[in-house]
Amino acid sequence: MSGDAPTPDPRRAGLHEQTVSRLNNQGALHEAGFETHPYSYPQTHHAADVLAAHPAGADGKLEPGQEWPGESYALAGRVTLMRHMGKAAFADLTDEHGRIQLHFSKQDTAQFDATKKIDLGDIIGVTGFPFVTRTGQLTLRVTSWQPLVKSLHPLPSKFHGLQDEELRARRRYLDLMVTEGARQKFQARSRIIRYIRNELDARGFMEVEGPTLQVTAGGAEARPFMTHHNALSHDFKLRISLELYLKRLLVGGFERIYEIGRVYRNEGIDRTHNPEFTMLELYWAYVDYSDIARLVEDLLSGLAQELHGAYRFGYGGKTLDFTPPFARVDYVGALREHVPGLDFDPLDLDRLREFSDAHFPQWKDVPAYKLLDKLFGEFVEPLLTNPTFVMDHPAVISPLAKGHRTRPGLTERFEVFCSGFELANAFSELNDAFDQRARFEAQSARRDAGDDEAHAQDEDFLLALEYGMPPAGGLGIGIDRLAMLLTDSDSIRDVLLFPLLRPEGQSQTEDAGEPPAQG
Repeated sequence: MSGDAPTPDPRRAGLHEQTVSRLNNQGALHEAGFETHPYSYPQTHHAADVLAAHPAGADGKLEPGQEWPGESYALAGRVTLMRHMGKAAFADLTDEHGRIQLHFSKQDTAQFDATKKIDLGDIIGVTGFPFVTRTGQLTLRVTSWQPLVKSLHPLPSKFHGLQDEELRARRRYLDLMVTEGARQKFQARSRIIRYIRNELDARGFMEVEGPTLQVTAGGAEARPFMTHHNALSHDFKLRISLELYLKRLLVGGFERIYEIGRVYRNEGIDRTHNPEFTMLELYWAYVDYSDIARLVEDLLSGLAQELHGAYRFGYGGKTLDFTPPFARVDYVGALREHVPGLDFDPLDLDRLREFSDAHFPQWKDVPAYKLLDKLFGEFVEPLLTNPTFVMDHPAVISPLAKGHRTRPGLTERFEVFCSGFELANAFSELNDAFDQRARFEAQSARRDAGDDEAHAQDEDFLLALEYGMPPAGGLGIGIDRLAMLLTDSDSIRDVLLFPLLRPEGQSQTEDAGEPPAQG
């Protein structure tokens, strides 16, 4: 019967009233002759192209009333501001590369009345030509337009954005839409990786890929994640480092190799640690750690120039200086200088144990050899603001580094610290198969004693070394921490598109895991 109420759409049951309103607007646009979900749009330019084609004059202004009707631009993007004023409307269109103001009018715009059904957040396509408003703002006069997809939810406030840091990471798509500068951080991260690749490729390095699933996860002191492969009926580990498989390639005859890839460590989360992160590792045959140090200076200082146009730039309210050469400090010497009361050789682990128990009882359960890094992290790392090489680490905490040629008990290893945290780690690589086996066996003993972060013994890697690995220098750089520094980001989650978070709804008081390991 004509008086019967329409059958309700079951898809709308329980929806928020704003979503229902937006669906009604979508229906109205469909009735006006538009597709609700078109397959494509003939985009010819981005907002930044229009702005770049009409720069302001020397006085920083454009002449009001100017227009360029002979030019035509087809843009597509998200509507982030909309103001209707009778027979005209202004909107902001935001795309990947920028934002531009749009002008719709009854006189010039086809299907003008339908623009009243555009909601904030909708993605639309527009065609038009540029002109300058009475206030001097370059604007696109829209002659035709098309809805491309309806946003079923309102956007966060344009002026306040997303204030909750966890929500920004959890709903990264919203963060990228509304937070000023969010997309630029990740574009900068992409530039960092591209710069490194280009530099290494130009120096004759070859990019390779090692396995993510490994029988023995080695190359670092960390707990791995475990998984099970059904077809092979075997447990595997997610890699904690790129190192040992890349060194196998040195044995095989490649001389300059690198990988930029994800690694996984089953550890806690803090400002500079995420269990899933990106590393650059490279290995260079017939050089030592001095050559690697020069390469590090070139890469880091070059990145500063690439992103900031200068060696000096701001981070956390301070100015960092990436001008080469970088400062150098001695690992053992820095401990003696900065740890109060440490007036003996810290390589004497028995005395170090007694000293720590007396002065730092909170570390009574920390293995003696790990006290070195505990003390260094507590008293030295916070002092290292500009990029600094920390040279010649003790052998007891460097199981993959070659022994120092003139300093017994130490290795030819350096780390780069900046703004109080580790940024890079490098060695003259250990290639004595018997020495490496002895060090792995010492690590295995620690593992058997309960240290589940000690290096696992990789027999296949040891076999590879027995065939002969050339002398080499190796380097690891944390890409995420490097991106933090170069984009002035306080937390690693700010430069990870999708950092690891608790599942939604899980109690905030539930244990988040032990603190991350050093490095």
